[in-house]
Amino acid sequence: MILMVGDMTYANQYRTTGGRGVPCFSCSFPDAPIRESYQPRWDGWGRFMEPLASRVTMMVTEGNHEIEPQGHGGAVTFASYLARFAVPSEESGSNTKFFYSFNAGGIHFIMLGAYVDYNRTGAQYSWLEKDLQKVDRRVTPWVVASWHTPWYNSYSSHYQEFECMRQEMEGLLYQHGVDIVFSGHVHAYERMNRVFNYTLDPCGPVYITIGDGGNIEKIDIDHADDPGKCPSPGDNQPEFGGVCHLNFTSGPAKGKFCWERQPEWSAFRESSFGHGILEVVNSTYALWTWHRNQDTYGEHSVGDQIYIVREPDKCLLQPRGVISQDCPSVGCPSSTLSSTSGVEQAAKNGRLLWTTTCMILISTVLRRSLCTRQNIWAVWWRVDRLYSL
Repeated sequence: MILMVGDMTYANQYRTTGGRGVPCFSCSFPDAPIRESYQPRWDGWGRFMEPLASRVTMMVTEGNHEIEPQGHGGAVTFASYLARFAVPSEESGSNTKFFYSFNAGGIHFIMLGAYVDYNRTGAQYSWLEKDLQKVDRRVTPWVVASWHTPWYNSYSSHYQEFECMRQEMEGLLYQHGVDIVFSGHVHAYERMNRVFNYTLDPCGPVYITIGDGGNIEKIDIDHADDPGKCPSPGDNQPEFGGVCHLNFTSGPAKGKFCWERQPEWSAFRESSFGHGILEVVNSTYALWTWHRNQDTYGEHSVGDQIYIVREPDKCLLQPRGVISQDCPSVGCPSSTLSSTSGVEQAAKNGRLLWTTTCMILISTVLRRSLCTRQNIWAVWWRVDRLYSL
């Protein structure tokens, strides 16, 4: 089982204030001292997580609430985060805990940093390119990438906030056939159709925003395409990197900053707290299921469910990694997302190489005594290997 957890506990302040009276969003205790780099709070979070983290392997990547600028001019950042977690950075050819990779069952996981340099001339981009080139699809046919901030997002909250990162790195992920991307940051659920450069493309990744586990800032409910809810280009400023907000150059939203209806690349979205399970059946099929937290696990508890189907041989025929608007009609699968009818039986009929179950929980753990704050992504896993059915 692979458990991905993000936005696990946090408050609202990124800076060390050392004082009282700081607003705390929906916290009911605004006079509590807020120190984002307050180490006993980090230690308390560690003790809270110890029963789980001491029994299963844990991998993490940073979010905006771990920035914690300290020192003169905020020159020191991420000190608490970097001091507390061990990840296979050196083993995966990285020299930092901000970006690294690892294998779990038939999946190659890539953890990227949205709050460190992601430019094409930078160390992270160079490392990512080398890491993707080394992936052996015979061993790990699935490649799953994860970072905190979503590139594709139709909610008003954080709309186009990390457009610069998308423009820098999307072509590289597309070129190497990354299958699925998980992000958080937006406190709601959204699953995209396969997409590349804002155009439906059956060779692109399936992007999933699963930042809906629960939080002190409430759920995000406004969509950028709702009347009067389109943010201005200056509303969503990233804590790191430049601003690359753009108007769409093609399609129904051509010349506009926001769509006037749900974008065609947005397959399903819902403002409910929830969690998801990814079941990798074999090298071709993976079942993604999203559950609302308030629903019990019964016959009708599924909020969203889809089989993600890999057809790499068809996609490899096109020039990969070039920012183009269309996937050629020749050499691309006609459908890489499928309903469960028919596909489930097809998966069972083939040789089952492994079963990897991934519980995807982008959550915020609330504690009544603290206005807590870490929003770390974490990954735990257990892989059950089966050699035949």
